[in-house]
Amino acid sequence: MRKCIATVCLSGTLTAKLDAISAARFDAIEVFENDLINFHGSPADLRNMAADRGLGIDLYQPFREIEGVPDEQFKRNLDRAERKFDIMDTLGTSMMLVCASVSPHAIDDDARAAAQLHAMAERAARRNIRLGYEALAWSSRVNHYEHAWKIVREAAHPHLGIILDSFHILSLGDDPAAIADIPGDKIFFLQMADAPRLS
Repeated sequence: MRKCIATVCLSGTLTAKLDAISAARFDAIEVFENDLINFHGSPADLRNMAADRGLGIDLYQPFREIEGVPDEQFKRNLDRAERKFDIMDTLGTSMMLVCASVSPHAIDDDARAAAQLHAMAERAARRNIRLGYEALAWSSRVNHYEHAWKIVREAAHPHLGIILDSFHILSLGDDPAAIADIPGDKIFFLQMADAPRLS
């Protein structure tokens, strides 16, 4: 099993983070987009820096507000996704974390969300990219992993799966037992994280 850590989990510059991650003997990183935005270098530079430290790049995160949006906004979202796919290609990573919408204007329609995620997965498949959909504890409508799995199952695309995060599951008091009902090949990524209990 590859051990990976998100760059958002550490403080300091991205270079310092990579040094610490390598020293801790992780296999790879999840690139948090804000770290890349604030990095004084290119995605290719980051890929080379990670490789020099023996680190892969296993995940790019997060892509926000893709599902539950009006059609015109969704078309713009697909164009935005293509630009992110370009960055991922340069980074050498083939998985993107797509988090549940936090917008108060998100349309509460699982069928729409599933169709939009399916359409984005079609685009991703052309680039050999997989999308992992994650429920967020503070999402405006998809807070629970079972709800996220329902949408992923309805979307029914081989390049779309679910990402499970212990923080988002346990912070809401969800029972993780139902994870056993999700086919293993649809669990694309598992994140283990702790935090003080929040309200």
